[in-house]
Amino acid sequence: MIDRIKSLLSAAGAVDAEPAQPDVPKLAAAALLVEAACMDGDFDGDERDAICASLGAHFGLNEAEADTLIEEAEAVHHEATDLHRFTRAINDRYDHADRLAVMEMLWEVVYADGRLHAYEANLIRRVGGLLHITDRERGEARKRVLARVGQGAGRAAAK
Repeated sequence: MIDRIKSLLSAAGAVDAEPAQPDVPKLAAAALLVEAACMDGDFDGDERDAICASLGAHFGLNEAEADTLIEEAEAVHHEATDLHRFTRAINDRYDHADRLAVMEMLWEVVYADGRLHAYEANLIRRVGGLLHITDRERGEARKRVLARVGQGAGRAAAK
């Protein structure tokens, strides 16, 4: 399984060589979600559940499929040195609406523990730029997520 993951994301050329591979953008999105969960130094069960729910809802995965994707994403995340290979895979295969959905998934993960850590906020800004999401769109995505999870913008301040 690790060899398969490495082959999918080992180099930018490998991503380009397999444009029809449907797992690449899913794995890239899952890896970004794992990165978001790890940013505050505590990848807990709430964040893992949020990732599982987000992947399931967005990609139509059952719980077992989402768990497998998360495990693959964790392995890829531990070997990654930057975000570009993940955002490139998403940009190459997703339209703007799908990239906005990935942004909402990121917000769901960072708010899974009820607060926004400064490192998480920084990651969201960087990924938003790499996915060509405007500041306004990123803020609107945040508001939609906060409305869904029942938090006000004031309660969700960076710690």
